[in-house]
Amino acid sequence: MTMADDDLDQLLDEVEKKFCCNVSVACSARRDISESEKSSEGKNRRRKHSVIQPEQPISSVSEDIDAFLEEFLEENYNDSPSIKTEQFSKGPQVEKKLSAQSGGRKCCPVFIGGSSVTNGVGTATSKRSCDQLRCVSCDFRVLMFDDSEWDASCDYLFLRNNMPDRQKLRTKLRRWGGSRAYCCQCSWFSASETTDLRDRPQLRWVCGKHQD
Repeated sequence: MTMADDDLDQLLDEVEKKFCCNVSVACSARRDISESEKSSEGKNRRRKHSVIQPEQPISSVSEDIDAFLEEFLEENYNDSPSIKTEQFSKGPQVEKKLSAQSGGRKCCPVFIGGSSVTNGVGTATSKRSCDQLRCVSCDFRVLMFDDSEWDASCDYLFLRNNMPDRQKLRTKLRRWGGSRAYCCQCSWFSASETTDLRDRPQLRWVCGKHQD
């Protein structure tokens, strides 16, 4: 065999590999398509079966794993000493905070009175004059002046312009033994005896708590 024959054989081999392979691939593809069309229903059934079949054990296993993890985490959470300690330590702190916020005592009912009436926490049995009054209308603390009463010329504008300057307020006071003058920025009252504020609805004064 000559060199030309060898080259020709190699060229034929390459052509055969290139074109015959493509033809075989195309033929096999067409055959697969025709077979798939003929058995489409069978393949669809097998495909559905192959897709659905593994989901059941996977889902059941995942559910079992999730349930196990939840039980495990709950047991560890409830049995954790650090969490129990934290919950135990928070309890007294919350109680202390609440007690601090609600510290102090309020008069019930609220009394005012003359200079001879003892100041303090008023109750139904201990009618003391409240010295922690605050007005819910103007939000000013109520000032008191012992052995004094308000002059008839005292009015709302005077109080509004001079409250809470005690020196300026005294210009509308006059001496009166046993009496006590009260005022905020919007109201004023002179008391010579114990008076329940429930009987004086025009006075919007409440007890602002007495510190123990």
